[in-house]
Amino acid sequence: MEYIRKQKESLPVLAICYDFDKTLSPDDMQAQGYIQSVGYDVKRFWEESNAMALANDMDGNLAYMLKMVREAEGNLVLNRKELERYGSHVQLFPGVEGWFDRINRYGKAHGVIVEHYIISSGLKEMIEGTEIAKNGAFEKVYASSFYFNERGVAVWPAQVINYTNKTQFLFRIEKGTLDINDPGVNEYFPPEKIRVPFRNIVYIGDSDTDIPCMKLVNSYGGHSIGVYDPDTGNKEKVNKMLRDNRIRYIVPADYFEGTGLDRLLKAIIDKTAAFEVLENKHLEDLRDV
Repeated sequence: MEYIRKQKESLPVLAICYDFDKTLSPDDMQAQGYIQSVGYDVKRFWEESNAMALANDMDGNLAYMLKMVREAEGNLVLNRKELERYGSHVQLFPGVEGWFDRINRYGKAHGVIVEHYIISSGLKEMIEGTEIAKNGAFEKVYASSFYFNERGVAVWPAQVINYTNKTQFLFRIEKGTLDINDPGVNEYFPPEKIRVPFRNIVYIGDSDTDIPCMKLVNSYGGHSIGVYDPDTGNKEKVNKMLRDNRIRYIVPADYFEGTGLDRLLKAIIDKTAAFEVLENKHLEDLRDV
């Protein structure tokens, strides 16, 4: 099979990668309509899901997806359309709706191509139901997803993304091998062929589940950002991640223009533009020797 791969651009590419729950949205997406619709208290749903995972040496994400399928029986038809409908009601943090276009425009004005990616343990079908996804904000959504049978009903996980296997998608973005089945992600790419060097990757997350990605991005000179809910002001998780050298920056999850996050991303774009001029000069000199 021949896969479509993204090639190195003439301008530098900055890839901004986001977790979803508690990064772009203040709560778990499943807790914003689905769990209530099957007659469950949110806390009890997660307690039972986590208990099933522990009792069966089971991945926690597989457990919650199985529980979603089970609890839908007799209550609703769990199909793609229904999941996207739940996604359309997911609440977003302040300013998220206008964030992507604004950052893209700033990048373009400074000679940087900005792309946005989701890397989440949440549900792809629900994320794709959000208005931002429908408006084409994301270059690619990497998230857990269901296999749907011939009647369109969710019956089995097609993809499960947990905190450790999230890192593979950073390598896919780096090389432009975005299809999850493309084995080209394991091929050697010389530095001048790398589409998005890790120094040009930003990872934005909120908790321990993001640490492997944050640590990987840090180790290769990229940018890791911890966000927290501006309404609660609770910085306990991100403060610990900063102390443990998992992240480099902490800002509220406020995506409006002029906020700390907005200024930080624009500074990263400025740095990317300046650094790539120097890096291109270095590569040119290497070719001449």
